[in-house]
Amino acid sequence: MGKRRETPRKGDLREQAILDTAEALLERESTEPMTVETIARGAGISRASLYFYFGSKQEVLTALVARTVAVLRQDALGASEAVGSSPEDTVREAVARTGKMWREHGRVMRAAVDFSPSVPDIAALWNDTVTAYAQAMARVLVRAGIPDGEGPTGAAALARALCHMTERAFYHASGTGDLDAATLTCTEIWLRVINRSGDAAPRHPTG
Repeated sequence: MGKRRETPRKGDLREQAILDTAEALLERESTEPMTVETIARGAGISRASLYFYFGSKQEVLTALVARTVAVLRQDALGASEAVGSSPEDTVREAVARTGKMWREHGRVMRAAVDFSPSVPDIAALWNDTVTAYAQAMARVLVRAGIPDGEGPTGAAALARALCHMTERAFYHASGTGDLDAATLTCTEIWLRVINRSGDAAPRHPTG
């Protein structure tokens, strides 16, 4: 059995440097537009060397989104499977982690939303992440007593709607810098749904 590699290969480090540079450029794109040239220069490599790792600026951006959403998916899974945590505490932790990601990587996540309509690979990454998050949180809603059904008032549908609401709330808050308020508001909405779980059965008008 071969010896386990303890440190990243030079190529791995260079690829991460390219992605780190792209994220930094997104943060200041109004003053320094992100191009293949500026990414390569920021990563300390030539344009030709960058093309060894990525075929275009779009590929760099897609890889950057992939790196970011991988953490989001892991956060959702970790929060939903926390042993011994109440549904309420799980919701607080999950929304707080999401807020932290928007605070630290908001420009990448905004780019994921903005480029999804025109870049299918980014759309797939983002949509798959929202779906995975919703599936994880649906299990939390079931633990809170919400019926595990596929109907419009079941845990799956409620989790999907709440996750999309949370995404949009943080998207807008990241543009205004009011992420703390968005975290509190989204947490409150999730908790109200959980606390009304006994009232989850649909009501039909009579007459």
